[in-house]
Amino acid sequence: MTAPIETTGAAAEAQPEAVLKGVEAKRIEGRSLGQIAWLRFRRDKVAVAGAIVVILLIAVAALSRPIQSLLGLDPNNPNQSLIDPNTTLPKGDLGGMSADHPLGVDPKFGRDLLARILEGSWVSLIVAFGATLLSVAIGTVLGVVAGFYRGRVDALISRMMDVFLAFPLLLFAIAISASLQGGAFGMEGLPLHISVLIFVIGFFNWPYMGRIVRAQTLSLREREFVDAARGMGARGPFILFRELLPNLVGPIIVYSTLLIPSNILFEAALSFLGVGIQPPQASWGGMLNQAVKYYEVDPQYMIVPGLAIFVTVLAFNLLGDGLRDALDPRSR
Repeated sequence: MTAPIETTGAAAEAQPEAVLKGVEAKRIEGRSLGQIAWLRFRRDKVAVAGAIVVILLIAVAALSRPIQSLLGLDPNNPNQSLIDPNTTLPKGDLGGMSADHPLGVDPKFGRDLLARILEGSWVSLIVAFGATLLSVAIGTVLGVVAGFYRGRVDALISRMMDVFLAFPLLLFAIAISASLQGGAFGMEGLPLHISVLIFVIGFFNWPYMGRIVRAQTLSLREREFVDAARGMGARGPFILFRELLPNLVGPIIVYSTLLIPSNILFEAALSFLGVGIQPPQASWGGMLNQAVKYYEVDPQYMIVPGLAIFVTVLAFNLLGDGLRDALDPRSR
């Protein structure tokens, strides 16, 4: 047998410090749920690209008026010198594209397309965000109440959702928007059109959010932390607002992000049908409506607003998919 190796006194005294230094070097710091979600989201390059585009779009929409003033653009300023009087089409190739008008001009009037795209961006985003906020507010409240209390309350709210989902939404929206074009509620013009679109799109789309929140609430109400809150004497309102709603923030954010592009398309469809934003105010759907007459001879006029809608909707969808994977990795 070999004799055990004895350590010297200096080595024995230094050993605990060396061990502590090694432990300190390999120390693992805890991460919050938000940090974990951010790390997952950051690894998704496609979602990050979508988020960057969304941020740029929001910045451009918020600063559209200053950008137009800086570039000397006016979305409603006609320029007949750029229009061929015989065909009412822009002079030159690609819809009159030039250094002064990088996206060309519209037929008949010669208005700058870049200025009209910038002007229409804030209209589309305001309607989309406002309608989404209204849908989320109504759907979250009714969905949480239905999922938590169940019974007759759940049956009543669920049947209400079924009734709203059975409405021919597009026809109903056209009827309401068309009947309120002249003036209502002390408003007229652009403020009235935007308010009507937000109400119509948001109010009739809340059942989609309501069903999602209801399903999540039915799952959460059986969890241990809810039973613990009941055991401590907590009542329904406390459990709803302090226990359930904080755990529903993730799904609500994800589905709100996915609802925004749908609302952008809905606003563009109503404007395309002539019951949304009215000219001369620029809107992407309205520009597509006017481009129908010219798409064979001036496709540039249809391509520009169509690309604006396509890029915006795609960016929001990519962002929503990335948030869903980051906040709920089980959905992969």
